[in-house]
Amino acid sequence: MGLLTDPRAGNMKIIKIIVRWETQICALMYIAGIIWMMLLALPYFNDSTYFSENALLPGLVTKESNLESTARQYYRELLDEMSKDPNRMPLPWISAKLNQLHLDVYTHNFSLNYPFQKHQFTGQNIYGIVRAPRAASTEAIVISVPFRKLSSVHPLTAPSIALLLAFAKFCRKKKYWAKDIIFLITEHEQLGMQAWLDAYHGVVSGQKGVLIPGDLSGRAGSIQAAINLELHSIKVSYIDVKVEGLNGQLPNLDLFNLAQNMIKKEEIKRSFQRRFDIRSKHAFKEWWYYFNTLSSMIFTQATGVPTGNHGLFHRYGIEAITLEGFEATDKKTGVNFHQLGRVIESIVRSLNNLLERFHQSFFFYLLPSTDRYISIGLYMPSLVLIVGSLFIKAFSIWVKMQDSTSKVDPTTKEATLKSDESEEKSSEIQVGNIASDFLWSHIFGVAVMSSPPLLTSLGAQYLHLQTEDSIYYGFFIITLITWTYFIFTKRSSKPDSISQIRVIVLVEFSTSLMCIGMHNFSLALLTGIIYVPAILLITPNENSNSKARHLLKLTWILLHPFMIISIIISAVTYNNFPEESLSSLFVRSIDATKKALVFSIVDSMIYGNWLFHAATIILLPVWLLLSNVISTRVAPIS
Repeated sequence: MGLLTDPRAGNMKIIKIIVRWETQICALMYIAGIIWMMLLALPYFNDSTYFSENALLPGLVTKESNLESTARQYYRELLDEMSKDPNRMPLPWISAKLNQLHLDVYTHNFSLNYPFQKHQFTGQNIYGIVRAPRAASTEAIVISVPFRKLSSVHPLTAPSIALLLAFAKFCRKKKYWAKDIIFLITEHEQLGMQAWLDAYHGVVSGQKGVLIPGDLSGRAGSIQAAINLELHSIKVSYIDVKVEGLNGQLPNLDLFNLAQNMIKKEEIKRSFQRRFDIRSKHAFKEWWYYFNTLSSMIFTQATGVPTGNHGLFHRYGIEAITLEGFEATDKKTGVNFHQLGRVIESIVRSLNNLLERFHQSFFFYLLPSTDRYISIGLYMPSLVLIVGSLFIKAFSIWVKMQDSTSKVDPTTKEATLKSDESEEKSSEIQVGNIASDFLWSHIFGVAVMSSPPLLTSLGAQYLHLQTEDSIYYGFFIITLITWTYFIFTKRSSKPDSISQIRVIVLVEFSTSLMCIGMHNFSLALLTGIIYVPAILLITPNENSNSKARHLLKLTWILLHPFMIISIIISAVTYNNFPEESLSSLFVRSIDATKKALVFSIVDSMIYGNWLFHAATIILLPVWLLLSNVISTRVAPIS
């Protein structure tokens, strides 16, 4: 038990080295973690993709489809129907076409109760099922397309619907299907897909009473995989494969490899993160390309927002990807429905060969290119090094605190008894104060997390503000209150009390990052890179007039979660609109921040996105507790 209770037990030399050089060790671990992550972009430190699931038999089937003429006919008819009513989904026309193909056709009605105002929105999905002739509807594959109106701000998906109908016609005539094939067209982007998946599995994923999924009239078997199509033209120049899902979840790497190989086999340009693979004789240029692609994936995954409808399948144990085709600027070099149809046929027939669910290959990985990957065993040490520096710091503070208390040695027995009694009383007071600080800071975080409906109601009732403005200004006022508390509050406490708070906060924050990193590595990595250096430099207030202390306070103000979000969005805005003036960029940044806050809150309510919750119940309490440490002056020991 001595090893568990006494940090000085065991090898004292190692402990003395850690305590003496803890600043250098923590800095070295942090820098090493970042360098490790950067080196992983080099081909020497990652691996080429390969197939673990041999049952897929990728590319070994003889492709039979030629969907060019059929898909073009469907495309022309669909555009005519959409032009009649640009703001509605041509549900009767799609239903008629699916019924003509002798599919089992069903419609699905769902509704959304907007969480901030008393508005209800409705939508409809439509799907047709090709029943497997060689099985008893125990398994299924989904091919989906999000319907977009002519008035949509996003690129049209009418070519995807045309290709889906043409492929459904092809599949209906074949007898070798061992799995049901569901052809699904959803309304309202990810909202329709989430409602359909909830109804299919009989669950409610988000906040109860917000998204009402309704009921399904017909079902197929257990869904094994899904392919989401987003083709924006009848002639596409390249296909981008999207994998990032809700809360950073990823599909099995074999499915990504399958899509990339089938695209390559049809001699279509392929990309990941809309970046094409390059091969350069210059090692630095090659590394820079890989590093930028890797960084793009990390930033995308960290948001927890799915990059397509495929990202909502992952929480149900369904592997899914999105194939997005971009319009060809040169119509002579673009690929047509014939080649695109053969890609879809190859993927679906390979999935039809599966004997069981995807279970081999990797579910946790990072991608620097279309044909290379980084496994969890390679990238996780970088996070461990960054977060480990916090554990080293906490251990060092704890050892120093134990050493300082052990040096108290009263000379008489009476002094010993009195000191013991006073230490017990003071320890009770310290524990009470520490517990109170931690309790109220976390209660404050939960209150902020639950505040958006109240802020919206107050803003609309008294100031006639829209939802975006109410939430933005409400959070801005909350931020000003916390800044004021941090800047003007002056406290005095004993060294042991401050040390205990620092130890607990460091352990809590580092443990939270490791827990998040096990599921969404990118979010934990970026949070650690931003916050760890400042947290390591935080010490109690010993000289309030020093320049270093003022710089630390300024840095900590900028690291407020609300400010971090604003700074990141401003940087993204500047990157997208570098030609605009500063005043225009400032207005755009504020507008983008308002929308981002609302979207993150709504995503947490409807889909269960973690980002808003992590910022309010983890980052904000840690920020408040360490603010107390910075603004507290060490009281002399009596």
